[in-house]
Amino acid sequence: MRAVFKTALMVGALGAAGLGLSACSSTEVEAPMDEGVCYHVGNDDTQKGGLRFNVVARDQPQIEFCAARLEELRIKFLRMGGSNNDLVGSYQGRFIFIDRQGVKMSTSLTGPRFFALTRTGDGRLAIPGAIQREIDGRPIAIAP
Repeated sequence: MRAVFKTALMVGALGAAGLGLSACSSTEVEAPMDEGVCYHVGNDDTQKGGLRFNVVARDQPQIEFCAARLEELRIKFLRMGGSNNDLVGSYQGRFIFIDRQGVKMSTSLTGPRFFALTRTGDGRLAIPGAIQREIDGRPIAIAP
C-alpha cells in the first residue's frame, strides 16, 4: 500500500511539474519564422505578449544582413533625436539585440544571448575575431 501511495505521489508531482513547464513555455513570445524577413520588435500593449513585429526588410539572405538593417534603423532613430541606444529585432525565429557593445542573438527574449558582432574603435560592427587589439585590449584596426 505504501509503494502505491509513493508511486501516485510521484506521478502527481511529475504531472504538476509538466503543467508548470508548459504554462511557462506557452507565455513565451516567439519570433516569426517568415523566411528572409527582418523585423523590428517594438512594444505594443494591444498585441499578444505586448510586442509588435514591424517589417524592416524582406529578402535578407542571412541574419547578419538583418542585423545590418536594424543597425541602420537604430542610427536613423538616434539622428532623429531618439535617445534609446538599444534595439530588438528578429529574423527567422531568432531575436537580435543591438546595443552599444554590438549585436547579440538568442532564440528567446529572456534566454541566453550569443555575442555575434562587436563594435570597432570607430563604431562599426565586425566579427569579434577580426579585430586586432593592443596589449591593453583597445581595438586598433580590422584585420584584412
